[in-house]
Amino acid sequence: MPDTAEATKGILFILGLGVFGGMLGAWFFQKMRVPQVIGYIVIGLIIGESGFEYLRIADIENLQPFNIFALGIIGFLVGGELKLAEFKKYGKQFAAILFGEGVLAFVLVGLCSGLIVYKVSGSINAALAAGCVFGAIASATDPASTVDVLWEYRSKGVLTTSITAIVALDDALAMTLYGLGTGAAQMLAGSGGEEASVLHKAGEVAVELFGAILLGAVAAILLSFLLRWLHQSEKSMAFALGLLLLVIAMSDAYKLDVILAAMTMGFVTANISPHRSESLFNLVRSFSGPIYVLFFVFVGARLSIDGMPGWLWWLVGGYVLFRSAGKMAGAYFGAKLTGSEPVVRKYLGMGLFAQGGVAVGLSIMASRHLSNVALDGKLSLGDAIIFGVTATTLIVQLIGPPMVKLAIRKADESGRNVTDDDVIKSLKVSDVMEGDIKPVFEGESLELVMKRFTDGDYLSYPVINENENVCGLISLGSMKEIITDRDTWRWLLAGDVMLQEPLCATPDMPLQELLNMLADHNLEQLPVVESKISQKPAGMLRREFINKRIAEEVVHRQGIKNAA
Repeated sequence: MPDTAEATKGILFILGLGVFGGMLGAWFFQKMRVPQVIGYIVIGLIIGESGFEYLRIADIENLQPFNIFALGIIGFLVGGELKLAEFKKYGKQFAAILFGEGVLAFVLVGLCSGLIVYKVSGSINAALAAGCVFGAIASATDPASTVDVLWEYRSKGVLTTSITAIVALDDALAMTLYGLGTGAAQMLAGSGGEEASVLHKAGEVAVELFGAILLGAVAAILLSFLLRWLHQSEKSMAFALGLLLLVIAMSDAYKLDVILAAMTMGFVTANISPHRSESLFNLVRSFSGPIYVLFFVFVGARLSIDGMPGWLWWLVGGYVLFRSAGKMAGAYFGAKLTGSEPVVRKYLGMGLFAQGGVAVGLSIMASRHLSNVALDGKLSLGDAIIFGVTATTLIVQLIGPPMVKLAIRKADESGRNVTDDDVIKSLKVSDVMEGDIKPVFEGESLELVMKRFTDGDYLSYPVINENENVCGLISLGSMKEIITDRDTWRWLLAGDVMLQEPLCATPDMPLQELLNMLADHNLEQLPVVESKISQKPAGMLRREFINKRIAEEVVHRQGIKNAA
């Protein structure tokens, strides 16, 4: 029992240290205008294998289920960002860009790493095997850190859409190239026998990818059905997380692609239930903050590059250089070939540098198959793959997020993903009220008041007394009992039918507080007074006009000019 208690304390300490330290790192790097994800990774480096070793590889392995869960959450949220309408509009462009950047990175990195391994080992087979595996791994792009930067800087536009789609689909392309590449590598290295045939590997990859897509789609259909009957956001999130956990567990158990399964679930849910799922994705995103922090802290903590021979550093340098060149050039030519927007051609490649969990996972799997291939007498090909991919991941994870930030800044898409909630939180009543309304005097006849309703746009008017202070509110609803009795209009006064001591807003009241007040009392209009002390009328609020102002402000902040 004491051992269990100590283990629990250890896990809780690791989780606490990871979240708290990661947030401190994010705050520090944001102050230097560097993406927060760099702060998470650097804190991981400091407390992990390359630093003070508070967090060891064995600890991270014990928390492997958490890492898989984090990948599932990331995949689900990335899938929710992908809209079917965008694929219909840009589908050919996405396909050409994906093929261009993935295959060109595969070819360039494969040639570079193959030549270096041949120079070291003198074996053509080992060189070809290394080229196939390093090239396949180089095609992968980390969706987590890339999308984290897009969310952090509230980017929106054709470049943002393209980056999101490419990094989401890159996982499937990388898995395909990896399956074929490792199959060829095992044949060239003389291991695996019949099972290592490229055709056999292609079949395994097909099952893995299409099985993940099918599993995610079925879960999404079930979730969409449940969303029709669930009207409480908390229950919707609980059901969604439960289903997502089942998808992740089944993907892991049957060796399907976890990210692709979760991404498919998010994509299908967002597109078959767009309105019902919007609040769900917002809830999951708000819940996922600590999970993101821990995931990237663990990425940094497991990076250890001690004991690498000199020639492997040349391979690492060539890998980073040619992978970056392949991503940028392939994305450019793919975009140009399909007539993509100029910002996509110029800057998309800059957003594809990051390399993370998928590449590390593929390197671990490849090392198991190629551990018997000796290179320089001290290092096997499997070890070279682990060390090489670990070092390159460290480098590109440090340069990748800043490059994403630079790309969206160059394309002028940073800060454009403004929502209604963002605007509401920043506005006050004075920003949405109409100040040109003329109040009704309490001694005014209903005949004149009715003419005011007939000629004006308001359904309510503030009523003022002889001191010009608001003393009531008159509306068509308050006159419903005498509205058809025109004879009474001449002798009844506004003060006789007004609602006394109505709710009033003040110009400095936060808009969110006002909207809550309108919702709580089921009101469409509300008078505004100068202050809590001065009850003189300052204007009128209409829900219709408030919604219009919010929409206009969203468009303005997004930097989109209305052609009309």
